[in-house]
Amino acid sequence: MQRDWLCVERPLLVEGHRVVGLDEVGRGALAGPVFVGAVVVTRDVAPPEGLNDSKALSARQRERLVDPISTWSTDWAIGQSSADEVDEWGIRWAIAFAARRALGALRDAPTIALLDGPQNLLRPPGEPPGVASLDVGHATLSYRCLIRGDRTSATIAAASVVAKVHRDRLMVELAGEFPDYGWATNMGYGSPQHLEALGRLGPSPQHRTSWRLPAWRVDGPAGSG
Repeated sequence: MQRDWLCVERPLLVEGHRVVGLDEVGRGALAGPVFVGAVVVTRDVAPPEGLNDSKALSARQRERLVDPISTWSTDWAIGQSSADEVDEWGIRWAIAFAARRALGALRDAPTIALLDGPQNLLRPPGEPPGVASLDVGHATLSYRCLIRGDRTSATIAAASVVAKVHRDRLMVELAGEFPDYGWATNMGYGSPQHLEALGRLGPSPQHRTSWRLPAWRVDGPAGSG
């Protein structure tokens, strides 16, 4: 049976909503920023052939979907929070601000958001970081949380693809500055090469040093005394 990728979006489109799907990439990485993709639809048109959760696709398949997603969607954007911001705000608020930055980059404001997972990533529990210069808009945007939304919602799946592609491109670029960590292939996650380099060299400026980085102590690389 063929998957109906617009089963969530379609009733909302009938009501006249501008629907945005949001998904994040890079939550569990040891290095690099966290990205959030935002993909908007306003009409009931079949999504690109081959669309799927980004984790179920190869790098080549994801790259090939970017242009079709751009043509199919009404609008799309990405937002990010840096490793330093993850350290300063914590991962959940860093994701929230990345999502708000993505929404702020859209041409027209959506009227409802579809979010992957059980929680509202736009408004984590607790008080936001005390950074007055940051835009705290979009926290009251209507939303629906969808468990495994990247496998049931076209806009969320598309958001996961564009976020993954753009984060991977950045990590490959950063690998040119910090080649020992293997980011061109591990994308900042804890691969054996990455962990070995952390133990030998310690963290780079792109690492999330507030985290318990494996093979690294606060006083320097393992074995440095």
